[in-house]
Amino acid sequence: MQTLIMRRDTHIDSLMERLKEPRVQRIVEPVILGEAKGYDWLDDDYSYVLDLGLLRHADKRLVPANPIYGEVIIRALSSKTQMEMEESHYLPDAPAYLVGEKLDIKQLLSQFQRFWRENSEIWVERYQYKEAAPHLILQAFLQRIVNSGGRISREMASGKRRLDLCLHYQEVNYPIELKLRYGEKSYSEGKQQLADYMDKLDCLEGWLIVFDRRKTVPWEKKIFWQTTSVAKKTVHVVGC
Repeated sequence: MQTLIMRRDTHIDSLMERLKEPRVQRIVEPVILGEAKGYDWLDDDYSYVLDLGLLRHADKRLVPANPIYGEVIIRALSSKTQMEMEESHYLPDAPAYLVGEKLDIKQLLSQFQRFWRENSEIWVERYQYKEAAPHLILQAFLQRIVNSGGRISREMASGKRRLDLCLHYQEVNYPIELKLRYGEKSYSEGKQQLADYMDKLDCLEGWLIVFDRRKTVPWEKKIFWQTTSVAKKTVHVVGC
């Protein structure tokens, strides 16, 4: 049994190291972002990543080879940030966001908005995966919160232009969708996509987080909180 565990850990460690390779980043980063990329079967980088077993095809999309590898990809790329957050006390610990046994998501994400506004430029530069850095930094922040009694489930698949998350805390589900802003339609598309995701999870309330990477737009316009109704569901649009 110990031998099997050792082999598995060694293989995962090897995959984590492979994530640092530029050719692997080229294929994996769009999957994290949910962006559609057309790859030729003769593309050496594409074939290389599939041969590693990190990704596979499902419904004509690239997805992590299995749930464990999906978790490994995100945790490997965001774990250093999570540790730095914990060591530097950038943000309060989980109890600060609890009301009774439920998470106060408004306070939680508002705190992240402030953190993102003050620190994003510095923290993004620390990442090799710079396009995916907003997603990874937010997940590092959320991970340190749920470590006190919850978990995060993720749905990564190229072609959806988003990353679906769900916080599970004390038997309550909190669906979250992450998007990069590509124009005004990012918000309308995102709200409908989130409503569909909420329907799948049988939830009536969800959060759409949109990162606006435009350098010419002031923070006063990037940071906002809007609440609307979509298909009889409450959708909070959180601008970052």
